[in-house]
Amino acid sequence: MNRKVDEYNQSSFIVSDPICVPHAFTKKQDIEIAALFAAILAWGNRTTIIAKSKALMQAMDNAPHDFCLHAGEPELKRLMLFKHRTFNATDILYFVEFLKYHYTHCDSLETAFTQWMRPDDLTTENAMRGFYHYFFSLPDAPPRTRKHIATPDKKSTCKRLNMFLRWMVRNDDRGVDFGIWKNISPSQLICPVDVHVARVAKRFNMVSRHQTDWLTALELTVCLRQFCAEDPVKYDFALFGLGVVEKF
Repeated sequence: MNRKVDEYNQSSFIVSDPICVPHAFTKKQDIEIAALFAAILAWGNRTTIIAKSKALMQAMDNAPHDFCLHAGEPELKRLMLFKHRTFNATDILYFVEFLKYHYTHCDSLETAFTQWMRPDDLTTENAMRGFYHYFFSLPDAPPRTRKHIATPDKKSTCKRLNMFLRWMVRNDDRGVDFGIWKNISPSQLICPVDVHVARVAKRFNMVSRHQTDWLTALELTVCLRQFCAEDPVKYDFALFGLGVVEKF
């Protein structure tokens, strides 16, 4: 596992992964917004995910923070034709509305997660649960958009949010993840789990559950903490590479 982490946790990994989208930015808030959209859109073919995410950033003038804060009706109309699988204009417009609301009151998206955590939390479970309710707290939140933000309360693995949090929190010398959030510890992160990661984890007896759900993500993370308690999610690279690239 450590050998595979070293193999896949490299800057060469960035170009073919959705994380390349926020890597195009230097401003903290632009990185956060680009990363959130890239993570939320991350299902299906990676080439398509990257292309769609970059197209969305271009529609926001490649300045997503400024766009979310200041876009008027003519600028917002550019988003009306955007679609990726089931993510459509209704969803994107609400995301922009929420981000405008949040950044009007806070300097970083980090507080959208950390304000729900308790001092003794071992994981980011409360952060994700609180973020879900906060995200949909605006009065005109569309019911259809709820399917695009996961929560542990619905037994989801929360793969996309866990991946987003990994990008924001982890910080090593490889330059893949950003490490720009300082109030969540890498030890609290939960491993992103999709069908590929779940398959590899089950093959190596890292999880015992037959279904792939929130409890599976927790079980896998507990196992990974035995390898590296301070940074268990670094093994996401190994599991991902073994599953997606090497077809284990």
